Amino acid sequence: MHDSSFFQELVLAQTAADYLDLNVGRGGVSTEQEIADMKWLIDIASTTTNKPLVIDSANPRVIEAGLEYGKDGVAMVNSVNAEKARLEALGPLIARYQVGIIALTMGDSGIPPRVEERIEACDTIVEALSRYGVPLEKVYFDPLVLPIGVDNTQGEVTLKTVEQIKVKYPGAKTVVGLSNISYGLPQRPLVNQAFLLMLMYAGLDSVIMNPLHKAIIGSIKLGQLLLGKDAHCKEYLKAYRKGFFENV
Repeated sequence: MHDSSFFQELVLAQTAADYLDLNVGRGGVSTEQEIADMKWLIDIASTTTNKPLVIDSANPRVIEAGLEYGKDGVAMVNSVNAEKARLEALGPLIARYQVGIIALTMGDSGIPPRVEERIEACDTIVEALSRYGVPLEKVYFDPLVLPIGVDNTQGEVTLKTVEQIKVKYPGAKTVVGLSNISYGLPQRPLVNQAFLLMLMYAGLDSVIMNPLHKAIIGSIKLGQLLLGKDAHCKEYLKAYRKGFFENV
């Protein structure tokens, strides 16, 4: 059952976000129902805020329907990877609607354990998207974050992948799902904040995160300050006055 009031309040609460990711995926429902749900959610989001929207689905038909229905309000799709079928399904849509695309650095065999293999996935994605006329500036590479509690090499792998993407494809952007790094650990927000600052230094451009978590927003402002991206410390001081560092 659709609860319009609940989602309107959720959208309004996320004013710190630059984009709103819309995902209606759930098990046991038809593609037609997911399309209907996506259209309903686009209506709620677009009438509640002017934030650009991200259509997020594993189903290309749902993505296409969301792009067509959302039109000018949709800015990005989440996501493609190096799988041939996925690239062939989404490449033409990205080109037609001229939106951004989050590109996962993985292929048919899952998430590669090594940096070199993730960069190879980037190469495959760039080559395929270029054939459809998608400019590199529309691509947001996700180097993929795996839980550090499962494999303690994965923090370094993600950091080095970000660095190499920015060297090889400086026109592209980078994005990560931040909270994956701390899965299963105590004090998860602390781990997330520390890793975010390291990622920003490595060249991270954007992050998928909970915009209601003030400490993470504070970490972004702090990172921008220390990297010389905050002229006269204006954004840092503004965040301070809004209480983003109260619990530090």
